Amino acid sequence: MSGLFLRWLILSTAIMISAYLFPGVDVDGFGTALFAALVLGILNAFFRPILIILTLPINILTLGLFTFIINAFLLMMTSGVIGGLHVSGFGAALLGSLIISLVSWGLSSFISDRGRVESMDIELHRKRGDHWE
Repeated sequence: MSGLFLRWLILSTAIMISAYLFPGVDVDGFGTALFAALVLGILNAFFRPILIILTLPINILTLGLFTFIINAFLLMMTSGVIGGLHVSGFGAALLGSLIISLVSWGLSSFISDRGRVESMDIELHRKRGDHWE
């Protein structure tokens, strides 16, 4: 459960970072960012899989880049629900969702389900000549 809470805080921080970096995304405060992260997480859980399946041909043609369009659409939906989150247009939503996705992915990749910071150790072993495994 603490891993879920930590990821929620990371998503809230990512929303605040995108609001700081882009003038088209405005957040009234960290409490608003927490509530926006909750709504964005719920929208991602319910609507994102449906939108991914519906846009699968376009997503395949664009090699997955259309997913950023879906994320921008979900961010605009979140701003429509949350009064303290303002996204001025689709371009701002696209840039904001890009930053939110990158920051969330980068920080969440180190958080385990138990809420602990973990790293991966990769060991390579030399096997017969120049081959590594």
